[in-house]
Amino acid sequence: MTWHILGAGSLGSLWAARLFRAGIPTRLILRNQTRLQAYSAADGLTLVEQGEARRYPIAAETPETPGPIGRLLVACKAYDAEPAVQQLAHRLAHGAELILLQNGLGSQDAVAACVPQARCILASSTEGAFRDGDFRVVFAGQGFTWLGDPKLPQAPAWLADLVRADIPHAWTPDILSRLWRKLALNCAINPLTVLHDCRNGGLSDHAAVVAALCSELVELLRGCGQPEAAAGLHAEVLKVIQATAANFSSMHQDVARGQRTEISFLLGHACSVATQLHLELPRLRALHARLTDYLGQHGLPVN
Repeated sequence: MTWHILGAGSLGSLWAARLFRAGIPTRLILRNQTRLQAYSAADGLTLVEQGEARRYPIAAETPETPGPIGRLLVACKAYDAEPAVQQLAHRLAHGAELILLQNGLGSQDAVAACVPQARCILASSTEGAFRDGDFRVVFAGQGFTWLGDPKLPQAPAWLADLVRADIPHAWTPDILSRLWRKLALNCAINPLTVLHDCRNGGLSDHAAVVAALCSELVELLRGCGQPEAAAGLHAEVLKVIQATAANFSSMHQDVARGQRTEISFLLGHACSVATQLHLELPRLRALHARLTDYLGQHGLPVN
């Protein structure tokens, strides 16, 4: 079955290139005819690995292109996922499978609600990639992708495609725990790097604030039934800060480029769940308020 890739950003492009070169039928879905023309002019998608660039002539189309979709990797930003999938809902075959590769939480439920005929599989990835040009992506670091379906624990047969494409992965019944853990890590790091305008390593100068945030995030994770995601959170946050000290967080990069952030699906989602659980978490709420004000002052969306 053909892999349709929705979202030609860094991770979507990385998956598309590896699937295509493994001989697996792959098609990119681009936003509109203008983007399709630009892609045609670029003669395909370029992947840079260890300094070596290689172009792959992957077929591409727009949401309006006729034809059924049986398998769809949704690799766009969390705030784009639901409207992008809605555009394709009429093309999804009954029993179609969607792989949702979004940061944070909240967008996955929104997507699932608009395509009840499909199976939604959740994914959490640590792979590193970034774009250094139009339809050109740099593979920055080997990572791992966890996949799972909270409603149906049986692993799909197409995982064999990921083996062929050399995409490191594992199927897990605890995908929600993985997603909550990643959300907590992002909440403890990303907003502070924006507010202090620093690389990840700069948070070493704000150790007490990081520790206090981790304490409240642990309370949130335990409160929403994710004790495994809470275990050792502060230690892992410190480890990530040290290991990625020279890097700018993804949220910092979004703000620096004047782009919309995924605040609603990270810090916003955390605060929303805290309200549902009647948890106070004053530091987390204050951080959300400060970040919202900061984004507004810089003319960026606050949701």
